[in-house]
Formats: sequence, C-alpha cells, structure tokens
Amino acid sequence: MSLSATSLRSSLIPRSTALSNAVLVVSGVLGLAALAQIAIPVPGSPVPVTGQTLGVLILGTAYGSTLGFTTFAIYMLAGIAGAPVFANSGHGLDRIVGATGGYLIGMLVATFVLGQLARFRLDQKFLTALPSMLIGTITTFSFGLVWLHQYTGQSWSWTINAGLTPFIVGEVLKIAIAGTSLPAIWQVVNRKNS
Repeated sequence: MSLSATSLRSSLIPRSTALSNAVLVVSGVLGLAALAQIAIPVPGSPVPVTGQTLGVLILGTAYGSTLGFTTFAIYMLAGIAGAPVFANSGHGLDRIVGATGGYLIGMLVATFVLGQLARFRLDQKFLTALPSMLIGTITTFSFGLVWLHQYTGQSWSWTINAGLTPFIVGEVLKIAIAGTSLPAIWQVVNRKNS
C-alpha cells in the first residue's frame, strides 16, 4: 500500500476538471440531503437516526479527503443558508450549534479522515475497508457525543444512552454496507483497468 494510491473518484476520473468536480460536489450534496431525510426519531434523544453517516462513509472514501471534505462543507453551508438538507428537511445555523451540531462537525472531519485512509487503498479489500469505516464512524460519534454532553449539560451516562446506544445496530449495518460495497466496486474498476 503506497501513499501514491488514489481514491475511487480519481481512479474513475483521472483528469478531473472544475466541471467534473462541481458535478461531483452537487451530486454528493444531493445524496447527503436525500440520506438525511431517512430520519427516525429516538425517544428521549434530540438526535435522530439518519442515513447521513452512510453517505459520509461512502463520500469520504470514494471522493478522497479534499473533495469529500469540500462536499460535506458545502452541504453544511447549504443547510445554514436555508436549504432543507438536514434531517427532517431541517435547515439553519441552529442545526450546527444545537444538540446535533457535533455529529455534523464529526461527519465533516470523518470525510477528511476517510479520504486520507483511502490514500492507502484501505477501501479496496473487505478486511481493511471495514476497520476504515469503523474509524470514520468513531470520528463522527466522538465529536457528536462530546458536543451533545456539553450542549445538554447531562451526565455522560445520559449522553451515551441518548447519543450512542440507540445508533449501534444501524451504524454496524452502515459500516457493513459501505465496507462491502466499496471493495466490490474496486474489484470491477481494477478488472477494467488491467
């Protein structure tokens, strides 16, 4: 595994242009917005279960650190500006500074981290893709839990019960989806390139 290895995006689009990057960013923002609408409220928690984290795992890994981070940052800016892109068609700065803000910041950081891990082509094999996705999920939830704890002023026990425990099964499924689909896509790409 070398540092010169590339992301899935740069393997599929070796000569990216401003136009191709703009199309990828818009597609990524729309995809994240659609996945955010898969929102299930969690009783007793201000944080819903959403599809966003699956989008982050795929986006950060497939796009690479720079384009993935840029795409998620534009997604956040669109939501702040009033586009209904957050969970339950939410928007506004209050989503960033409120109880769920840490998760959004964590997802932003996770896109960068996952993109950096993709440089080592960890997303090409099942045995390395799954731990890579786990690192992305841990990044998201680390920011989210610390933020939720500070924002609510509740105990750590409450924070874990409201901000982590109800999400474990869903996150395991998302890790499994991203950690198996990306290596499968890479197998096809590598076959075509050989």
